[in-house]
Amino acid sequence: MKVDVVETTLVAPSEDTPRRELWLSNLDLAVPKTHTPLVYYYPAPAAAGGGGATDGPPEGFFAPARLKAALARALVPFYPLAGRLGVGEGGRLQIDCNAEGALFAVARADFAGDDVFQDYEPSPEVRRMFVPFAPSGDPPCVMAMFQVTFLKCGGVVLGTGIHHVTMDGMGAFHFIQTWTGVARGLELADACGPPPFHDRTLLRARSPPCPAFDHPVYSPALLNGRPRPFVTRVYSVSPKLLADIKSRCAPGVSTYCAVTAHLWRAMCVARGLAAGAETRLRVPANVRHRLRPPLPRSYFGNAIVRDLVTTRVEDVLARPLGFVAQAIKDAVDRVDDAYVRSVVDYLEVESEKGSQAARGQLMPETDLWVVSWLGMPMYDADFGWGAPRFVAPAQMFGSGTAYVTQRANKDDGIAVLFGLEPEYLQCFEKVFYGE
Repeated sequence: MKVDVVETTLVAPSEDTPRRELWLSNLDLAVPKTHTPLVYYYPAPAAAGGGGATDGPPEGFFAPARLKAALARALVPFYPLAGRLGVGEGGRLQIDCNAEGALFAVARADFAGDDVFQDYEPSPEVRRMFVPFAPSGDPPCVMAMFQVTFLKCGGVVLGTGIHHVTMDGMGAFHFIQTWTGVARGLELADACGPPPFHDRTLLRARSPPCPAFDHPVYSPALLNGRPRPFVTRVYSVSPKLLADIKSRCAPGVSTYCAVTAHLWRAMCVARGLAAGAETRLRVPANVRHRLRPPLPRSYFGNAIVRDLVTTRVEDVLARPLGFVAQAIKDAVDRVDDAYVRSVVDYLEVESEKGSQAARGQLMPETDLWVVSWLGMPMYDADFGWGAPRFVAPAQMFGSGTAYVTQRANKDDGIAVLFGLEPEYLQCFEKVFYGE
């Protein structure tokens, strides 16, 4: 499978944008210092006259000039994405908003979409083919990279790599909604909706910092797992299976809590964890609406904090599934204004000590990290030729990491992407699907 890059260019904002140094919050600095790689797959549009799509796409389909012009306009409100990672006072990372531009590449592949997306598996190879390569996530790296790859079947893959310090998932999908809306011909204000809010000082630590709680989830001591070979699979959760999982929990349980509890149980069985061992689940929570006063919904930055659910393996396996789901819900509900301020202050104290917040994802075999993209507008990405058929991470960064996402068609249920050591896959799948 071969991909040839035929064009690489920098796309600057189409208008003047603020030239400034953008301060990054402790929540921005606590994320992995890498570009988050995603792929959006757009099948070839049905050819007129009932013929196949093998003769290539229709005139103008994903025309790079149209995409670049729309990108330049979208970068005006989202101007940090056109900047570079910089270093400010005391060596603290910042975004140098200098309008140098986002990277935009065009490529051609010698294979069809079904060769990759029929049975999709995120992998370093998928990332290498579809997402531009950044030698490092350190200064002075580019903040945003995009690649449009034309496939042999006439379809297209958009690969995106946006540096994680710039924003979380909500911010990323807000940007994609804006870019695609402008490409469809919407006015910038209509495509964007509420403009991105860039002032991250709303998440500044108190002076002096006074964490009210302990936050071991941010401690490097709990990320002491050794690198292990792993593979990632996409598991479909049909509406029927989802209803069955939820029926074993309390009425009104959220999809995330129920599916994560089920996933946790299947992982403990598959890895053969000892009943008396401690197992930990890392739970991320969006804090925009949890702060008092709340952050603007269009806050463009990392507004996610982590919490930890720690229990014994025997509780995950022997207690009712609803017990595990409730423990997860309690952890998410615990994240309120006081908790978030405590996290920000804790990270401040740790940075003053010179210790780095745990950015890596090498968890021990007992642990699990489950990210939810449920409810995110990930399929609201129509450049003018229809919504993507499939959106997913191009690569996962560690064993025991999972994403819970919706599918393109809501009637198809949801998907769980999970990275696991190959020797445990067969057992995991049997337990997960109740066989």
